[in-house]
Amino acid sequence: MRLVIAAIGKMRGGPEAALVEDYLDRARGFGRRIGFPDVALQEFEAPRALSGDALKQREAEFLLGAAPSGAKLFALDERGENISSEKFAGLLERLRDDGAPAAAFLIGGADGHDAALREKADHIISFGKATWPHMLVRAMLAEQLYRSMTILSGHPYHRS
Repeated sequence: MRLVIAAIGKMRGGPEAALVEDYLDRARGFGRRIGFPDVALQEFEAPRALSGDALKQREAEFLLGAAPSGAKLFALDERGENISSEKFAGLLERLRDDGAPAAAFLIGGADGHDAALREKADHIISFGKATWPHMLVRAMLAEQLYRSMTILSGHPYHRS
């Protein structure tokens, strides 16, 4: 099952980008061995000429367009369900075992997700009630994907 992170805004290097790439590389290494052959990141720059609902609609088009056909959609949203690492790993395992071709993790822009995208999402998840910088959310998601791969592999990285 392919894993895709689709995000609004492009990382321009720096420590966040290095952290994201490090965790994605780690996740790829473990994932290939357990049925997750690819973990990809796609970034989109939102058009500066748009604002409000028009901007959120355009961002939703970018994000949904990045999702592979048949992918289960995860919208990251501060109002979403705050799930444990174990539950997250279990969800990925169940999707993989049920034959889902892919899972797409959608990170919206500064104004959040369009209502239509939220309705299309199979899961709406959060990393707590706090509002996080979008660039940092990528690093947190990449780490959780890596952590999930280690949980599913029986590796001792995750200690609970």
